Amino acid sequence: MSGLVASLSLKEFFKSLLGEVTGRQRVQLAEVTEFYLVNLLSEFAVTDKLFTREEDGRKDHEPLAILYHQALQQERAERIRTLRRLGDVSLYTAGFFSGALQAGVVGPDYYIRMGGTAYGHVAELTPAAAFAQVYRELCEKFREVVEVLEEIAARGMVQAGPSSALKVYEAWVRTGNDRLERVLLDAGMMPRPKGPLAN
Repeated sequence: MSGLVASLSLKEFFKSLLGEVTGRQRVQLAEVTEFYLVNLLSEFAVTDKLFTREEDGRKDHEPLAILYHQALQQERAERIRTLRRLGDVSLYTAGFFSGALQAGVVGPDYYIRMGGTAYGHVAELTPAAAFAQVYRELCEKFREVVEVLEEIAARGMVQAGPSSALKVYEAWVRTGNDRLERVLLDAGMMPRPKGPLAN
């Protein structure tokens, strides 16, 4: 019973935070797309869904190109599942780990292109399905949704403690990102500018 309560609370938390951040960033999403994102955030937050388990029991992150290649070899139902996973993993990774991706071999743009393309393929493969509009919207607004998730991640890091907050500050110094500046200002970690801060 307590697991159910925690799960519901986590979903409520992400629903509230998602609504707040999309409102601030002026990103309009269909209600069903918000529902999909809240479930995605909740699942990745409380399970190992982001990783796959290797034969030796080790957890690993699947390369996006391998997932895409697998999807091309699969029958329709499996292809849809694999492409959806590719979109989900790309979205979450680009949103929550963009700082780490900046220093990696492939940057956030690679994840954004792969994820947006994957969701586009899922929408094409399931035109009459209930969630087809979700996949179309995620394909079309992938970068905007990544920016929403970046802010959600930054807000969580600032609340996690000084070392995590310092990472947000360092990312802001490196990028000059207005959203990160807003997060730091809201947390009281920087003096407020005299003029209005752009969103």
